Amino acid sequence: MPDSFDLIVVGGGAAGYMGAITAAEEGVSSILILEATSKALEKVRISGGGRCNVTHACWEPNDLISNYPRGGTPLKGIFSHFATGDAWDWFTTRGLELVSEKDGRVFPKSNSSKEVVSCLQNAAKEIGIVCLTQNPVETINNLGSKGFEVKSKGGHFFFSKAILLTTGGSPSGKKIANNLGHKTVPSVPSLFTLKLDYKWLRSCSGISIEKVNLKVDTGDNTLSEKGTVLITHWGLSGPAILKLSAYAARSLNNNGYKAKLLINWLDSDINDIKSLCSLYRKSYADKKLISFYPFKKLPKRLWLNLLESVEINPHMNWSSLSISHENIISKILTQQELLVVGKGPFGEEFVTAGGIILDDLKLNLMESRICNGLYFAGEILNIDGITGGFNFQHCWTSGWIAGKAIAKYLKP
Repeated sequence: MPDSFDLIVVGGGAAGYMGAITAAEEGVSSILILEATSKALEKVRISGGGRCNVTHACWEPNDLISNYPRGGTPLKGIFSHFATGDAWDWFTTRGLELVSEKDGRVFPKSNSSKEVVSCLQNAAKEIGIVCLTQNPVETINNLGSKGFEVKSKGGHFFFSKAILLTTGGSPSGKKIANNLGHKTVPSVPSLFTLKLDYKWLRSCSGISIEKVNLKVDTGDNTLSEKGTVLITHWGLSGPAILKLSAYAARSLNNNGYKAKLLINWLDSDINDIKSLCSLYRKSYADKKLISFYPFKKLPKRLWLNLLESVEINPHMNWSSLSISHENIISKILTQQELLVVGKGPFGEEFVTAGGIILDDLKLNLMESRICNGLYFAGEILNIDGITGGFNFQHCWTSGWIAGKAIAKYLKP
């Protein structure tokens, strides 16, 4: 194998492969991908529970950028060149059938992430791109007009005219960028579940509820979200929680993942719930709370555990319910305050907030303003999206933009 290349891509993930393939298709003749782990595209393979949420059916750039807590507005320009529809076409023209689900998430028709991996690897192989795994890059030296010297673990040296850094949230990639003159925003977790320590809540593990209103107060910031919530044995998860965690990522991190969480389980006004309780107390006096209640959206197991949490006997008749009980029930259903005591497991395979400061890049090219021949794509940048395929879309877009720009840079 030669030790000199036109382009070396550091990081064999989604953005790295997209950048390498695009550059090759634009005429770059010798490309090497260096991947630190034993398998390239591993995050693609494990994403979405093995299904791979390729992108999101959000077709207009103006709408698309609203799904990025950090970096959304700067993305508008590059999304005008390569957005959801372009990613869809890119994969389908290479034989990968995609389907859009009701919530807008886009998956392979086969529901297998392996097909996404195969699509990318086959495209790279057919055009002559080489990928070396278990080759973590230790240092990159800028040689000026001569390009770059790349040293990987074990003392192997490679030389390249251009570098594309696509190392995701890895600290090693940011260290390399720092050594080449780039500043970074410290990374913190994004897209994670919330840990809550309540026995009655653990008893509801597995319950999913739609249209739940949430508000998290970290002390220095208050953020709201509405959507589906999943109760787990460690606390709360689901799309609404993951989206809330993305927007509150830095505030929660700053506060040690301690916060107040206000929950409106019914997406209703407290006075409307009081009226319903009053109606049942008068009209269904002989019926028991355990089996006869007006909140059809509320799963019975959650209803009973909510009553238990405020020490109301579910076996009492509605006629025995006092005004005080009415107020308590109405409050726990629409204004329940719970304490977040930590973060649970990550929701989307270790998405992080933070990375390369965008002001130091020509974003329309994904090119460094500091170091000629250096490019970036993917999660190494200070850009992150909410759950639903938006982080992969950023990888496809930034990789494609970088690949095009690199090919232009390398043309004689």
